Amino acid sequence: MISTVDEDKNDRGRARYTLTGTEHGHAWGVCAEAKGLFGEPRRGTYELFGWVDEGAEVRGWAGSRVWLVPEDEALGPWLLEDAESVGQLLATDSLVLTGPDDYEGPPDGHRGPVRVHDGHRWLGSCREFARVLPPEQVAPPLVLRGLAPGDRLRAALTKGTRRALDLEEAALEIQDDRGEPLTERLLWAQVSTWRPSPYGTNLIDLELHGELFTPVPEYARPIWERWFAGPPDTPGAWAGLDTRRRGAWLDLVRERACRRTHHDRPADHTYELDGRHITDEPGLYLALGEAVNGPGGYFGGCLAALDDCLRGTFGYTAPATMLWRDAATAREHLSRTRTPAGRPYNLFAGLLDVLAEGGMHVTLA
Repeated sequence: MISTVDEDKNDRGRARYTLTGTEHGHAWGVCAEAKGLFGEPRRGTYELFGWVDEGAEVRGWAGSRVWLVPEDEALGPWLLEDAESVGQLLATDSLVLTGPDDYEGPPDGHRGPVRVHDGHRWLGSCREFARVLPPEQVAPPLVLRGLAPGDRLRAALTKGTRRALDLEEAALEIQDDRGEPLTERLLWAQVSTWRPSPYGTNLIDLELHGELFTPVPEYARPIWERWFAGPPDTPGAWAGLDTRRRGAWLDLVRERACRRTHHDRPADHTYELDGRHITDEPGLYLALGEAVNGPGGYFGGCLAALDDCLRGTFGYTAPATMLWRDAATAREHLSRTRTPAGRPYNLFAGLLDVLAEGGMHVTLA
């Protein structure tokens, strides 16, 4: 007999992962291991013809948010996240740029000149571009190993039809070693196969189609493994990371915060912001989150989210005061940023404006 979630409370207590149906909130099952959670997400590939650098050569990681801006101002820019490049192709004037597309992608029918920036500086321009279709690849499955299935999953596996094995939209809920919610990954859960698990009697290994799941990038694995142990005990645990991995750290901070209840401090509280490591945008929001809510704390991941935190229930009550130490570091690195369309923008000044509008009086030191 296959034990179920309700029949084995100890498995629920030890489990890191819970596969939950999003429509009704029922648990399909719980397990301690998810093989295939980490991998390489599908990436859009663009060949930029007639590429001209504007500064340093574009090679390797190009930025967490790289914008392609059409020369025609009537057309909007589009985004490549976590963009990478192998540099210019040999014996050509082309640059290959890859990254997960945003939901819009390039304007319909547009193949003309574009200019590219990373939110801070112009990287270069091209006379035209083409989106390259990637070769057909079979995505590795997501395997939930040592899964204790719930009643609904057990019934679906017993029935075994294609319709029964389509579990529809689900969330893979993930908790840390302390049993506290950390994050979740949405997927369309279709069972490809299952088998008895070597991890224990009455447990199964459930294999889900990989085409319907976006894995966590491999570069973020050490960040996730650090957070599996629980939140940091001291501030600045992220300070030694590069911008790419700071972004992964901020993603987990944000997602964890959305699953927690925050206790607002009373009005007129004084906060202290350690600005020594604010050399990029993720560092700005990580330091700000820790200033308000302690190590691993969250208080916005962009200006719009910061505005929400100032007016919501994220540990803050207006009015308040903040002493920003070593503010010159952020001023140096964040005063010359760019909007998606490439227009100059002062993020440092914009942040101060949002804080002031939210009742936070900031003293720069």
